[in-house]
Amino acid sequence: MARLNGTALAATLALAASAWGFGASQAPAQAQGIDDPARAPIYEALQGKKVAFVPVAMGFDLTEGWAAGIKEILEPYGITVEIRDPNWSTDAGAQAITSLISEKPDAIVVHNPDVQSYARLLKKAEDAGIYVVQVNMRSSYSTDAFVGADYVGMGEKMANKLIEKCGPENGGNGKVAIVQGVLTAAASAYQMKGIDNVFAEHPEMKVVSNQAADWDGTKAKNITATVLQQHPDLCGIVGFWDVMDLGTGAAIREAGKDVYLITSGGGNQSACDGLEKGTYSEVVSYDVPGQARDISMMIMQLLQNGPEAGAMKTTLFSPLTFLTKDTMTPGSCWTLEQ
Repeated sequence: MARLNGTALAATLALAASAWGFGASQAPAQAQGIDDPARAPIYEALQGKKVAFVPVAMGFDLTEGWAAGIKEILEPYGITVEIRDPNWSTDAGAQAITSLISEKPDAIVVHNPDVQSYARLLKKAEDAGIYVVQVNMRSSYSTDAFVGADYVGMGEKMANKLIEKCGPENGGNGKVAIVQGVLTAAASAYQMKGIDNVFAEHPEMKVVSNQAADWDGTKAKNITATVLQQHPDLCGIVGFWDVMDLGTGAAIREAGKDVYLITSGGGNQSACDGLEKGTYSEVVSYDVPGQARDISMMIMQLLQNGPEAGAMKTTLFSPLTFLTKDTMTPGSCWTLEQ
């Protein structure tokens, strides 16, 4: 091939650049960047919207974590987040939801005390055009979205853990106890169903006590102390909430027993501290910060797309992490400051 002189080479390169769209005029536009065409509509759809959170109560790790996470994610978009705290009163919670239906926020996040108390009100809220997202304890009425643990599945996994630790075929005596929360709460009723599913196929496992502590650590401690007196050879306990089961673990420690205690919670630092101290043998975390993110994303999706309230029925089950003293890491649990 003949060699090109300087003029011919320059012309050839210019022609190639033109053909591929690499002209010098393109450089300034690329250097300046281009706007995201979807960004402005998102902010316009969310700006000025109002979200209300009705927990069973504030002042403990789950609800404080959800509230902080929801605010951190939604408020930068111009969404107002308001908390209506019934402080463990179901009647006050019902009154709060009733007032909100009249006030018409764009969405309500509800933490149900049980499966029935708020069911009609949640439907009434959706009928009024308000989106409803339930968190971690489901009502018998399904709303636009539920974000929380699959308690039936979690109960099955926890029961299998007790078989692994206490089953006769694994060297145990099969004697276990159960410390529930409020019997009518989804976290108790559904979790108990999962445990029943497993133990029904394992008659060698003997549930010597199954009592409700109503989410109260003092009640859990008293129940456990009595059970240990009646069954000093108890092998394992499944508790339904790590905060309540601080009392369960305290009773085991004071009795000087070696009992395998598996419980569950939102993965707060107190859970990892309890594992480190030996209060719990194992904790199942359903990750409150992750749930707060999922709640917020559901609300943002609903507000952007604008479906009719009640038209969607979405369930987002939270991934479960089983933590022991040996498997937890510095990042396994969260703090509110984070």
